Amino acid sequence: MEKSKKLLDKLFKRGKEFLGVEYPILGGAMSWISEAKLVSTISNEGGFGVLAGGNMPIDLFKDEITKTSDMTDKPFGVNLISIAPNFRAHLDHVLDREFPYIIFAGGLPPRDAINKVKQTSSKMLCFAPTVGIAKRLIDMGVDALIIEGHEAGGHIGPVSTSVLAEQILPHTSEVPVFVAGGIGSGLLMIHYLMMGASGVQLGTRFAVSEESIAHPNFKQAFIKAASKDAMPTAQFDPRVPVIPVRSITNKGVEDFTTLQLGLIAQMQRGALTAREAGMQLEEFWIGGLRKAVIDGDIEHGSLMAGQSVGIVSEIQSVHEIIHDMVERGIQESDRILSLINIKD
Repeated sequence: MEKSKKLLDKLFKRGKEFLGVEYPILGGAMSWISEAKLVSTISNEGGFGVLAGGNMPIDLFKDEITKTSDMTDKPFGVNLISIAPNFRAHLDHVLDREFPYIIFAGGLPPRDAINKVKQTSSKMLCFAPTVGIAKRLIDMGVDALIIEGHEAGGHIGPVSTSVLAEQILPHTSEVPVFVAGGIGSGLLMIHYLMMGASGVQLGTRFAVSEESIAHPNFKQAFIKAASKDAMPTAQFDPRVPVIPVRSITNKGVEDFTTLQLGLIAQMQRGALTAREAGMQLEEFWIGGLRKAVIDGDIEHGSLMAGQSVGIVSEIQSVHEIIHDMVERGIQESDRILSLINIKD
Protein backbone atom coordinates (compact mmCIF):
# COMPACT_ATOMS: atom_id res chain seq x y z
CA MET A 1 0.00 0.00 0.00
CA GLU A 2 2.94 2.33 0.66
CA LYS A 3 4.05 1.99 -2.96
CA SER A 4 0.52 2.83 -4.07
CA LYS A 5 0.50 6.03 -2.01
CA LYS A 6 3.83 7.04 -3.48
CA LEU A 7 2.53 6.34 -6.97
CA LEU A 8 -0.54 8.51 -6.40
CA ASP A 9 1.60 11.30 -4.96
CA LYS A 10 3.84 11.16 -8.02
CA LEU A 11 0.88 11.24 -10.40
CA PHE A 12 -0.68 14.13 -8.46
CA LYS A 13 2.56 16.16 -8.44
CA ARG A 14 2.09 18.38 -11.49
CA GLY A 15 -1.53 19.16 -10.72
CA LYS A 16 -0.78 19.86 -7.05
CA GLU A 17 2.00 22.28 -7.93
CA PHE A 18 -0.01 24.06 -10.60
CA LEU A 19 -3.11 24.55 -8.43
CA GLY A 20 -1.32 24.88 -5.10
CA VAL A 21 -3.52 22.24 -3.47
CA GLU A 22 -3.15 18.92 -1.67
CA TYR A 23 -5.32 17.02 -4.14
CA PRO A 24 -5.78 18.13 -7.78
CA ILE A 25 -9.48 17.29 -7.65
CA LEU A 26 -11.54 20.15 -9.04
CA GLY A 27 -15.15 20.88 -8.22
CA GLY A 28 -16.99 21.52 -11.46
CA ALA A 29 -18.58 24.97 -11.76
CA MET A 30 -22.34 24.37 -11.55
CA SER A 31 -24.71 27.34 -11.75
CA TRP A 32 -26.76 27.84 -8.55
CA ILE A 33 -24.72 25.09 -6.83
CA SER A 34 -21.05 26.09 -6.94
CA GLU A 35 -21.40 29.04 -4.58
CA ALA A 36 -19.27 30.25 -1.69
CA LYS A 37 -20.04 27.51 0.82
CA LEU A 38 -19.44 24.53 -1.47
CA VAL A 39 -16.45 26.09 -3.23
CA SER A 40 -14.69 27.09 -0.01
CA THR A 41 -15.34 23.69 1.55
CA ILE A 42 -13.82 21.82 -1.41
CA SER A 43 -10.72 24.02 -1.15
CA ASN A 44 -10.53 23.73 2.63
CA GLU A 45 -10.64 19.93 2.30
CA GLY A 46 -7.60 19.94 0.01
CA GLY A 47 -9.31 20.04 -3.38
CA PHE A 48 -9.77 22.95 -5.78
CA GLY A 49 -13.16 24.65 -5.60
CA VAL A 50 -14.46 26.54 -8.63
CA LEU A 51 -17.00 29.34 -8.33
CA ALA A 52 -19.63 29.40 -11.09
CA GLY A 53 -19.87 32.90 -12.56
CA GLY A 54 -22.70 31.93 -14.89
CA ASN A 55 -24.58 35.10 -15.74
CA MET A 56 -24.65 36.56 -12.22
CA PRO A 57 -25.30 40.29 -11.92
CA ILE A 58 -21.90 41.89 -11.46
CA ASP A 59 -22.55 43.03 -7.86
CA LEU A 60 -23.59 39.51 -6.85
CA PHE A 61 -20.56 38.10 -8.66
CA LYS A 62 -18.23 40.40 -6.71
CA ASP A 63 -19.92 39.54 -3.42
CA GLU A 64 -19.68 35.80 -4.08
CA ILE A 65 -15.93 36.02 -4.73
CA THR A 66 -15.46 38.05 -1.54
CA LYS A 67 -17.57 35.61 0.52
CA THR A 68 -15.60 32.65 -0.80
CA SER A 69 -12.30 34.38 -0.06
CA ASP A 70 -13.50 35.08 3.49
CA MET A 71 -14.33 31.38 3.98
CA THR A 72 -11.04 29.92 2.74
CA ASP A 73 -7.41 30.92 2.50
CA LYS A 74 -6.81 28.08 0.02
CA PRO A 75 -6.69 28.47 -3.77
CA PHE A 76 -9.94 28.38 -5.75
CA GLY A 77 -10.92 29.29 -9.28
CA VAL A 78 -13.58 31.44 -10.92
CA ASN A 79 -15.40 30.05 -13.95
CA LEU A 80 -16.44 32.58 -16.63
CA ILE A 81 -18.78 31.64 -19.48
CA SER A 82 -17.68 33.44 -22.63
CA ILE A 83 -21.18 33.40 -24.19
CA ALA A 84 -22.90 34.84 -21.09
CA PRO A 85 -24.14 38.46 -21.42
CA ASN A 86 -22.22 39.47 -18.27
CA PHE A 87 -18.97 37.82 -19.40
CA ARG A 88 -17.12 41.10 -20.05
CA ALA A 89 -18.13 42.62 -16.72
CA HIS A 90 -17.03 39.43 -14.92
CA LEU A 91 -13.75 39.38 -16.82
CA ASP A 92 -12.96 43.03 -16.06
CA HIS A 93 -13.50 42.41 -12.35
CA VAL A 94 -11.26 39.34 -12.07
CA LEU A 95 -8.59 41.09 -14.16
CA ASP A 96 -8.69 44.14 -11.86
CA ARG A 97 -8.21 41.80 -8.89
CA GLU A 98 -5.61 39.74 -10.76
CA PHE A 99 -7.54 36.76 -9.46
CA PRO A 100 -5.12 33.79 -9.25
CA TYR A 101 -7.12 31.25 -11.29
CA ILE A 102 -9.49 32.11 -14.15
CA ILE A 103 -11.34 29.35 -16.00
CA PHE A 104 -12.96 30.01 -19.37
CA ALA A 105 -15.96 27.93 -20.44
CA GLY A 106 -18.63 28.22 -23.13
CA GLY A 107 -16.62 27.55 -26.27
CA LEU A 108 -13.37 29.00 -27.57
CA PRO A 109 -12.78 32.20 -25.55
CA PRO A 110 -12.16 35.48 -27.40
CA ARG A 111 -8.50 35.97 -28.25
CA ASP A 112 -8.46 39.42 -26.63
CA ALA A 113 -9.74 37.89 -23.37
CA ILE A 114 -6.88 35.39 -23.39
CA ASN A 115 -4.37 38.15 -24.15
CA LYS A 116 -5.71 40.28 -21.29
CA VAL A 117 -5.29 37.44 -18.81
CA LYS A 118 -1.75 36.80 -20.06
CA GLN A 119 -0.86 40.39 -19.16
CA THR A 120 -1.60 39.64 -15.49
CA SER A 121 -0.24 37.16 -12.95
CA SER A 122 -3.41 35.06 -13.22
CA LYS A 123 -3.30 31.46 -14.36
CA MET A 124 -5.77 30.56 -17.09
CA LEU A 125 -7.53 27.22 -17.59
CA CYS A 126 -9.77 26.55 -20.59
CA PHE A 127 -12.16 23.78 -21.54
CA ALA A 128 -11.32 21.69 -24.60
CA PRO A 129 -14.16 19.48 -25.90
CA THR A 130 -12.17 18.38 -28.98
CA VAL A 131 -8.54 17.70 -29.82
CA GLY A 132 -8.56 20.55 -32.36
CA ILE A 133 -9.67 23.10 -29.77
CA ALA A 134 -7.09 21.74 -27.32
CA LYS A 135 -4.30 22.40 -29.82
CA ARG A 136 -5.60 25.89 -30.61
CA LEU A 137 -5.80 26.81 -26.95
CA ILE A 138 -2.24 25.68 -26.33
CA ASP A 139 -1.09 27.75 -29.30
CA MET A 140 -2.99 30.73 -27.87
CA GLY A 141 -1.00 30.44 -24.66
CA VAL A 142 -3.38 29.04 -22.03
CA ASP A 143 -1.79 27.73 -18.84
CA ALA A 144 -3.81 24.51 -18.52
CA LEU A 145 -6.60 22.55 -20.18
CA ILE A 146 -9.70 20.84 -18.87
CA ILE A 147 -10.82 18.20 -21.33
CA GLU A 148 -14.47 17.47 -20.76
CA GLY A 149 -16.23 14.59 -22.46
CA HIS A 150 -19.74 13.87 -23.61
CA GLU A 151 -20.55 11.99 -20.37
CA ALA A 152 -20.54 15.21 -18.33
CA GLY A 153 -23.62 16.98 -17.02
CA GLY A 154 -24.95 20.31 -18.25
CA HIS A 155 -23.69 21.66 -21.55
CA ILE A 156 -21.61 18.99 -23.23
CA GLY A 157 -19.25 18.51 -26.14
CA PRO A 158 -19.39 15.95 -28.96
CA VAL A 159 -16.62 13.53 -27.92
CA SER A 160 -16.49 11.00 -25.07
CA THR A 161 -14.05 11.49 -22.21
CA SER A 162 -12.20 8.25 -22.96
CA VAL A 163 -11.58 9.20 -26.59
CA LEU A 164 -10.50 12.74 -25.68
CA ALA A 165 -8.11 11.32 -23.10
CA GLU A 166 -6.65 8.91 -25.65
CA GLN A 167 -6.23 11.68 -28.22
CA ILE A 168 -4.82 14.34 -25.91
CA LEU A 169 -3.16 13.02 -22.74
CA PRO A 170 -0.27 10.98 -24.22
CA HIS A 171 0.54 13.74 -26.68
CA THR A 172 0.35 16.88 -24.53
CA SER A 173 3.19 17.89 -22.27
CA GLU A 174 3.19 21.67 -22.74
CA VAL A 175 0.53 22.36 -20.10
CA PRO A 176 -1.23 20.45 -17.30
CA VAL A 177 -4.38 18.68 -18.48
CA PHE A 178 -7.31 17.93 -16.16
CA VAL A 179 -10.00 15.42 -17.14
CA ALA A 180 -13.75 15.85 -16.62
CA GLY A 181 -16.90 14.03 -17.64
CA GLY A 182 -18.25 10.79 -16.18
CA ILE A 183 -15.76 10.59 -13.31
CA GLY A 184 -17.38 9.49 -10.07
CA SER A 185 -14.68 7.60 -8.19
CA GLY A 186 -10.96 7.35 -7.59
CA LEU A 187 -10.88 4.17 -9.67
CA LEU A 188 -11.27 6.04 -12.96
CA MET A 189 -9.21 8.94 -11.64
CA ILE A 190 -6.07 6.84 -11.25
CA HIS A 191 -6.31 5.51 -14.79
CA TYR A 192 -6.55 9.00 -16.29
CA LEU A 193 -3.64 10.09 -14.10
CA MET A 194 -1.58 7.18 -15.41
CA MET A 195 -2.43 8.27 -18.97
CA GLY A 196 -0.90 11.67 -18.21
CA ALA A 197 -3.66 13.75 -16.61
CA SER A 198 -2.62 16.20 -13.91
CA GLY A 199 -5.92 15.83 -12.05
CA VAL A 200 -9.66 15.38 -12.48
CA GLN A 201 -12.86 17.38 -12.16
CA LEU A 202 -16.11 16.20 -10.54
CA GLY A 203 -19.47 17.94 -10.73
CA THR A 204 -22.33 15.52 -10.20
CA ARG A 205 -20.98 13.94 -7.02
CA PHE A 206 -20.30 17.31 -5.37
CA ALA A 207 -23.81 18.49 -6.34
CA VAL A 208 -25.17 15.86 -3.94
CA SER A 209 -22.79 16.67 -1.09
CA GLU A 210 -23.96 17.78 2.35
CA GLU A 211 -22.50 21.23 1.73
CA SER A 212 -24.32 21.69 -1.58
CA ILE A 213 -27.19 24.17 -1.28
CA ALA A 214 -29.24 22.14 -3.75
CA HIS A 215 -32.79 21.33 -2.61
CA PRO A 216 -33.28 17.90 -0.96
CA ASN A 217 -35.61 16.93 -3.84
CA PHE A 218 -32.80 17.64 -6.28
CA LYS A 219 -30.34 15.48 -4.37
CA GLN A 220 -32.78 12.61 -4.01
CA ALA A 221 -33.47 12.69 -7.75
CA PHE A 222 -29.75 12.17 -8.35
CA ILE A 223 -29.51 9.35 -5.82
CA LYS A 224 -32.46 7.53 -7.41
CA ALA A 225 -31.27 8.00 -11.01
CA ALA A 226 -29.37 5.46 -13.09
CA SER A 227 -26.64 6.46 -15.54
CA LYS A 228 -29.00 5.82 -18.46
CA ASP A 229 -31.44 8.41 -17.08
CA ALA A 230 -29.01 11.27 -17.77
CA MET A 231 -29.59 11.93 -21.47
CA PRO A 232 -28.46 14.71 -23.86
CA THR A 233 -30.98 16.97 -25.52
CA ALA A 234 -31.39 16.96 -29.31
CA GLN A 235 -30.90 19.73 -31.87
CA PHE A 236 -33.69 19.80 -34.45
CA ASP A 237 -32.41 22.54 -36.75
CA PRO A 238 -28.72 23.32 -37.37
CA ARG A 239 -29.57 27.01 -37.76
CA VAL A 240 -30.48 27.24 -34.07
CA PRO A 241 -27.33 27.43 -31.91
CA VAL A 242 -28.16 24.67 -29.43
CA ILE A 243 -25.41 23.23 -27.26
CA PRO A 244 -26.60 19.79 -26.09
CA VAL A 245 -27.40 19.56 -22.38
CA ARG A 246 -27.19 16.31 -20.45
CA SER A 247 -29.81 16.05 -17.72
CA ILE A 248 -32.09 13.55 -16.06
CA THR A 249 -35.14 13.08 -18.25
CA ASN A 250 -38.31 14.72 -16.90
CA LYS A 251 -41.15 17.02 -17.97
CA GLY A 252 -38.69 19.89 -18.17
CA VAL A 253 -36.79 18.16 -20.97
CA GLU A 254 -40.08 17.68 -22.84
CA ASP A 255 -40.80 21.40 -22.36
CA PHE A 256 -37.39 22.23 -23.83
CA THR A 257 -38.14 20.13 -26.90
CA THR A 258 -41.49 21.87 -27.34
CA LEU A 259 -39.85 25.27 -26.96
CA GLN A 260 -37.15 24.48 -29.49
CA LEU A 261 -39.67 23.31 -32.10
CA GLY A 262 -41.78 26.42 -31.52
CA LEU A 263 -38.77 28.70 -31.95
CA ILE A 264 -37.85 26.95 -35.20
CA ALA A 265 -41.37 27.59 -36.48
CA GLN A 266 -41.04 31.28 -35.58
CA MET A 267 -37.70 31.46 -37.39
CA GLN A 268 -39.24 29.97 -40.50
CA ARG A 269 -41.87 32.72 -40.41
CA GLY A 270 -39.16 35.34 -39.96
CA ALA A 271 -40.48 36.30 -36.54
CA LEU A 272 -37.06 35.99 -34.83
CA THR A 273 -33.41 35.37 -35.65
CA ALA A 274 -31.34 32.28 -34.90
CA ARG A 275 -29.42 34.24 -32.26
CA GLU A 276 -32.64 35.29 -30.53
CA ALA A 277 -33.81 31.68 -30.58
CA GLY A 278 -30.53 30.51 -29.07
CA MET A 279 -30.77 33.09 -26.29
CA GLN A 280 -34.29 31.96 -25.39
CA LEU A 281 -33.09 28.38 -25.15
CA GLU A 282 -30.24 29.39 -22.83
CA GLU A 283 -32.67 31.39 -20.69
CA PHE A 284 -34.82 28.26 -20.43
CA TRP A 285 -31.94 26.29 -18.91
CA ILE A 286 -30.96 29.08 -16.53
CA GLY A 287 -34.52 29.33 -15.21
CA GLY A 288 -35.05 25.57 -15.27
CA LEU A 289 -31.93 24.93 -13.25
CA ARG A 290 -33.02 27.39 -10.58
CA LYS A 291 -36.43 25.69 -10.40
CA ALA A 292 -34.81 22.36 -9.64
CA VAL A 293 -31.82 23.38 -7.52
CA ILE A 294 -33.38 26.14 -5.41
CA ASP A 295 -37.13 25.50 -5.53
CA GLY A 296 -36.98 21.70 -5.62
CA ASP A 297 -39.24 21.38 -8.68
CA ILE A 298 -37.72 18.19 -10.07
CA GLU A 299 -40.55 17.61 -12.51
CA HIS A 300 -40.37 20.85 -14.50
CA GLY A 301 -36.92 22.08 -13.50
CA SER A 302 -33.60 21.13 -15.05
CA LEU A 303 -31.77 18.18 -13.46
CA MET A 304 -28.38 18.66 -15.13
CA ALA A 305 -26.37 15.55 -14.29
CA GLY A 306 -23.50 13.60 -15.76
CA GLN A 307 -23.63 9.87 -16.39
CA SER A 308 -21.68 9.38 -13.19
CA VAL A 309 -25.03 10.01 -11.46
CA GLY A 310 -25.38 6.23 -11.51
CA ILE A 311 -22.43 6.03 -9.11
CA VAL A 312 -23.99 8.48 -6.63
CA SER A 313 -25.81 6.43 -3.99
CA GLU A 314 -25.83 8.65 -0.90
CA ILE A 315 -25.35 12.16 0.40
CA GLN A 316 -21.81 12.58 1.71
CA SER A 317 -19.78 15.45 3.06
CA VAL A 318 -17.14 17.02 0.82
CA HIS A 319 -14.54 15.61 3.21
CA GLU A 320 -15.90 12.10 2.69
CA ILE A 321 -16.04 12.50 -1.09
CA ILE A 322 -12.45 13.69 -1.43
CA HIS A 323 -11.18 11.14 1.10
CA ASP A 324 -13.03 8.38 -0.78
CA MET A 325 -11.59 9.55 -4.13
CA VAL A 326 -8.06 9.38 -2.75
CA GLU A 327 -8.50 6.07 -0.91
CA ARG A 328 -10.15 4.44 -3.92
CA GLY A 329 -7.31 5.76 -6.07
CA ILE A 330 -4.76 4.19 -3.74
CA GLN A 331 -6.64 0.87 -3.75
CA GLU A 332 -6.74 0.83 -7.54
CA SER A 333 -3.05 1.73 -7.69
CA ASP A 334 -2.34 -1.22 -5.40
CA ARG A 335 -4.35 -3.53 -7.66
CA ILE A 336 -2.52 -2.28 -10.76
CA LEU A 337 0.90 -2.72 -9.13
CA SER A 338 0.01 -6.29 -8.13
CA LEU A 339 -1.06 -7.08 -11.69
CA ILE A 340 2.20 -5.86 -13.21
CA ASN A 341 4.42 -7.44 -10.55
CA ILE A 342 5.63 -10.13 -12.91
CA LYS A 343 8.32 -12.32 -11.29
CA ASP A 344 9.03 -14.81 -14.04
